[in-house]
Amino acid sequence: MSPEVGSPASPLGEMSALLVTLAATRDKQIFAQLFAYYAPRVKAYLMRQGTDSATAEELAQEAMLIVWRRADSFDPEKASAATWIYTVVRNLRIDALRKLRRPEFDLDDPAFVPDLPQRPDDALQCDQTEKRVREALKQLPEEQAVVVKLSFFEDKPHGEIAEQLSLPLGTVKSRLRLAMRRLQPLLGE
Repeated sequence: MSPEVGSPASPLGEMSALLVTLAATRDKQIFAQLFAYYAPRVKAYLMRQGTDSATAEELAQEAMLIVWRRADSFDPEKASAATWIYTVVRNLRIDALRKLRRPEFDLDDPAFVPDLPQRPDDALQCDQTEKRVREALKQLPEEQAVVVKLSFFEDKPHGEIAEQLSLPLGTVKSRLRLAMRRLQPLLGE
């Protein structure tokens, strides 16, 4: 009759017993036995999962380091040593994959570079343009000016403007079209 899986006489039962002893004694010889048994198996498992050899080696060593540090959290009533260790390995692999998929920030990316202060001549031109637009808006009928201000200055969609002003959507669009036709010659565009 062969030993039952998980019993102390089987290799898996022996590994669970070693892990329990490691938790209690922190014996380096016991850890060396666990390492010699599991490290090559863990590396092979990781490589079968598509991990390259160097990364698999690194993750296997990291997993065994976690086994050393957290042996006291192993509970033989809940799982075998192999199940517990491979859960550690699986979680490390998932974390490694997440790190690979997480983009690195490029500090030279223009999105991270603050805007330069506005040059005086650009500020002057902007002020002049703003004055011209305000004067041109005064030349529009009130109902067109209101629609232009809501659309361009408050960045509201046409549907929201129609709702706010209690107007049909077509009327809002017509007023904007008429306003743009009147503004082009006034602004010299």
